Amino acid sequence: MAHGEKTRRAIAAQPDWLARVPTDRRLPAGRVLYTGCGTSFHAAQTGGDAVQALELVLQPDREADVLVCVSHEGGTPLTLEAARAWAAAGAGRPSPLGKRSVWLVTGAPESPLAERADEVVVCAPELEDSWCHTASYTAAVAALAALRGEDVSWLPAAVTGVLAGPRFPVSEHERWLVAGAGRDWPTAQEAVLKLREGAHVAAEAWQTEQLLHGHLAAVDEHVRAFVLEGEGRAAERARDAAAALDALGAPVTLVPTRHPVVDVVPFQLLTVDLAEARGIDPDPIRRDDPRWARAREVYA
Repeated sequence: MAHGEKTRRAIAAQPDWLARVPTDRRLPAGRVLYTGCGTSFHAAQTGGDAVQALELVLQPDREADVLVCVSHEGGTPLTLEAARAWAAAGAGRPSPLGKRSVWLVTGAPESPLAERADEVVVCAPELEDSWCHTASYTAAVAALAALRGEDVSWLPAAVTGVLAGPRFPVSEHERWLVAGAGRDWPTAQEAVLKLREGAHVAAEAWQTEQLLHGHLAAVDEHVRAFVLEGEGRAAERARDAAAALDALGAPVTLVPTRHPVVDVVPFQLLTVDLAEARGIDPDPIRRDDPRWARAREVYA
């Protein structure tokens, strides 16, 4: 199997996966909190008020009636621990819904998290077999949007258009930066995670405003930068950030944005293109190297 074949196949399958995302269910009224780890946490952030699973374990007593966990395979230990901690912290607490509940957005109908959840939403037709998750991320983001009542029917065609369109060019940079604000902040984090996992480059995600308050000191012409544009005030500050990066000599692209599902796809493509140019297989996210395999074995 060629390097990156699994990841490329998953990227190409996204329009089909998105067309199959369930749209017939809605979250109950009330306060909703989202959680997950890694790529799943980035997806969780697109839903609304989100907290990383370890942070929820550390502080489980939070005001919410529904906890939505995101986990592609449903076995993420910290997410399961967070669901249990949140439920225990709120045991007996009154809720306008009558009962606090745990929902799971996943690709696996049966799993440890599915056993714990009150409601399970299977958002993907199969489990993604590349460790550099792409289709499972966009399917989860679309499913969360549908659960909130958002129309997601246009997303498959939009992603098809991106897949057929121009791509970010590959370069020799070793340092990469993606900035975003508001709805684009999860995309910035996920874009950077793909570049780190799949192409093994030093990539950083910054909130647009934070980038402008000190972090520019570590940026120069050796950093390849992207700023996600957003809308309104976010777009104004994105243009400021892009101008500042340009003044420093950093090659920068101001990226128009529409939706987290659509906006992450160019970075998925950049990841596999960059990996191919450097002779890297993005599929195992370096778990095929004994050093990184040993590092992964030391924690759950």
